[in-house]
Amino acid sequence: MISHSLALHPIGVVVDVVIEELRFKAYVVVSEPDINLVADFVPREQFDADGDLHVTAIADSSEAHSQIEDLAFNMNQGDAAVFLCADQAAYEAALEALAAA
Repeated sequence: MISHSLALHPIGVVVDVVIEELRFKAYVVVSEPDINLVADFVPREQFDADGDLHVTAIADSSEAHSQIEDLAFNMNQGDAAVFLCADQAAYEAALEALAAA
């Protein structure tokens, strides 16, 4: 997997991710697991773009890798992903998993 940071956000980061042949934008943030909060940090253009927006919560750092793999398995080209990380440890684990998967 290849990933690199595209932009910083006050509560997270936007990362361009490539897993095998799948390329997608990932929004990784420290946030409550509330889907209604997604619009607070995902720009309107992402909602208007072709492709789906997949959202998952990472409650614990130990589940970051499996959550990312599970979500990526269900994605198509042009989709984007949001990872709502419960705390700083889950956030850091998600970034590590995105860089190493």
